[in-house]
Amino acid sequence: MNARWWLFALVGLNAAWVTDLFVLGHELDAPGGMLTAVGRLTGLYGALALVLQLVLISRLPWLESRLGLDRLTLWHRWTGFWVVWLVVAHVVFITLGYAAQDGSSVLGEVGTLVFHTDDVLLAAIAFVLLLVVGVTSARAARRRLRYESWHLVHLLAYLAVVLGFLHQVSIGQDFIGAPVGRLYWWSLYGLALGVVAVSRIGLPLVRNLRHRLRVESVVAESPDVVSVVITGRALGMLPARAGQFFLWRFLTRGHWWEAHPYSLSAMPDGRRLRITVKALGDGSAWLRHVRPGTRVLAEGPYGAFTARRRTRRKVLLIAGGVGVTPVRALLEEFVAGRRDDIALIYRASTSRDAVLADELRWLAAQCGARIFVVLGPSTAIGRFGPMMGPQHLAAMVPDIRHRDVYLCGPPGMADAVRSTLAELGVPDRQCHTERFAFAA
Repeated sequence: MNARWWLFALVGLNAAWVTDLFVLGHELDAPGGMLTAVGRLTGLYGALALVLQLVLISRLPWLESRLGLDRLTLWHRWTGFWVVWLVVAHVVFITLGYAAQDGSSVLGEVGTLVFHTDDVLLAAIAFVLLLVVGVTSARAARRRLRYESWHLVHLLAYLAVVLGFLHQVSIGQDFIGAPVGRLYWWSLYGLALGVVAVSRIGLPLVRNLRHRLRVESVVAESPDVVSVVITGRALGMLPARAGQFFLWRFLTRGHWWEAHPYSLSAMPDGRRLRITVKALGDGSAWLRHVRPGTRVLAEGPYGAFTARRRTRRKVLLIAGGVGVTPVRALLEEFVAGRRDDIALIYRASTSRDAVLADELRWLAAQCGARIFVVLGPSTAIGRFGPMMGPQHLAAMVPDIRHRDVYLCGPPGMADAVRSTLAELGVPDRQCHTERFAFAA
């Protein structure tokens, strides 16, 4: 059973256990009993979903290396919206249920619950915080917020978890007079928060103290692309592989607090790490001015876009734009195998945009790999139809259905190529994708 099914099975088992604890400890025959019961059950499911949120974004190495941070982040996003809706349902049904039980108005019951019931005020604060996090996570809001601002707001979710748990401890029926339920929820919250503490704080702290990373050199690859070479101590102990990325913080004035996800553009050799970055606005243009010797903090490695996912000897690598960085590192690792049948397609608008193309050609020559550099606008039509369309891909790589395909590029290009691969009959299990957002 792969990591995805282990995770699904674990979530299902906990959902069944929560339901069982609820059924054993609740009665429905009191006034407002059904409404109150639905409110409590949605609250319990909301708490379980919130714990799942913590696990998904904990960056637990075992889970992340098998599923990839992009997939876990997507699941975290959708689970987050379920948390918000379940908590909203909890508030609505609990209020209606207690109003029916007390024979009071809904607004009057809200005031009674918030201001005259133990720790419900804490729950109300947690509810507002979750709503703020949920609203700012919507696509429209994300497009208007800087990443750093959004991330700062998102950290409020941890405070919401703590406040919600305190509310659950003080008045939750699964805690009051229910030793088994109390043990279950304490263990579940403790394990989830422990995983977050170890993976998000402890492990990065240990690794940065051990490796003491610094900038060794900065190399201009083109007018708007720069490579940064980073060195440190005992880098052979860092479990990084070609195709993975780190969250990098360069300790320079004005930028030390910014964390950026950049893929390795060369296979780790135990002595140096290299990233190649395109200047995309203020967020990365300043990197070309970073001085050698600058201290660097790195969190990772992350990503499942590695040779570990291979299922076949034949491989096709497809890169778009600066998404070539992890693909270039993967090609270097495959070169070491020398017996592999490798083909590589590099898609760029112009030859100027095809950064690292010379390095790719040199690496391809070392192992006899076939390389195709496809230039032109996205609407270009060639001899075999639309560029990167089914006929075009099949003409370049006739045996594409029998290959593992590694794809990294901008979201639009990646989605289009995935559709083309499906049309050509390439099984989904042979397609390995890294989103440009984590590669650039």
